[in-house]
Amino acid sequence: MTQNDWLSRLKNGLSRTSAHLNEGIAQALKNKNLDESTLDDLEDILITSDMGVSAAAKLRDEVAKAKFEKEPSFKDIKYFLAAKIADILKPVEQPLLIDNSKKPFVILVQGVNGSGKTTTIGKLAKIFTEEGKSVLLAAGDTFRAAAIEQLQIWGDRTGCRVISHTSGADPAGLVFDALGTARRDNIDLVIIDTAGRLQNRDDLMAELHKISRVIRKLDQTAPHCCLLILDATVGQNALSQVEKFQKTSQITGLVMNKLDGSARGGILVSLAEKFKLPVHAIGVGEGEDDLMPFNAEDFAKNLLGLNN
Repeated sequence: MTQNDWLSRLKNGLSRTSAHLNEGIAQALKNKNLDESTLDDLEDILITSDMGVSAAAKLRDEVAKAKFEKEPSFKDIKYFLAAKIADILKPVEQPLLIDNSKKPFVILVQGVNGSGKTTTIGKLAKIFTEEGKSVLLAAGDTFRAAAIEQLQIWGDRTGCRVISHTSGADPAGLVFDALGTARRDNIDLVIIDTAGRLQNRDDLMAELHKISRVIRKLDQTAPHCCLLILDATVGQNALSQVEKFQKTSQITGLVMNKLDGSARGGILVSLAEKFKLPVHAIGVGEGEDDLMPFNAEDFAKNLLGLNN
């Protein structure tokens, strides 16, 4: 996919959020004066796009302090906000890099039900196999037969071997077997699927901790990457998901899916401002090419509908 193709998809994916923001900003600026009332209205519209209270307040203060040569127009405010949002996001913009000195490099993929974990694994497998890496997929979501079948479909599509056990089997045992196979066969990368967990189910979260312990028994440095897959449509609930998963597994990075599914694209700003966790990739659709490395500036511009 070309850069222009991706930017077009990103623009379309964030169109609901940008439409919501544009309408709100235009309404806030109807009096054309940046007084306290206008600033309050701007802050409110940022909050309702799920940027969060803290980030919205910070952006409001930036607008209030700005030295505009003349009374700023609608377009001026949009470009200004896009630049400041990019400043919040740039520190977390980080590609998902594989350390070739660690073999196999182990990626543990986590998330709640419906976040798009298994699909994300398939998309990552496609990306890394196209880079020439050997990839093994571990079907650790043994609670859901459909998840095993779904991962096998992605394995067939990408040419990746899939290690699976019967539905209901011990996922920690499955992971042990998968890593043993990868070490024996000199595989570059192992991506481990896990059962979708509700962050308020302590028993399921404890099982995730058990899987991590099994991985460390085979390689004390692993898992080398602990990805948390998030669904943008849940809005502020994503914050509580990150908090809970961080207590059980040391999250090293985020992938944000379904940015095309709601007007809540601002949640990524809220996450970046609060947790400072690397954002490796974003998804704006169900297609196998709809997952791309996160770019803060492109995201911020399209969030405000400024894609040229």
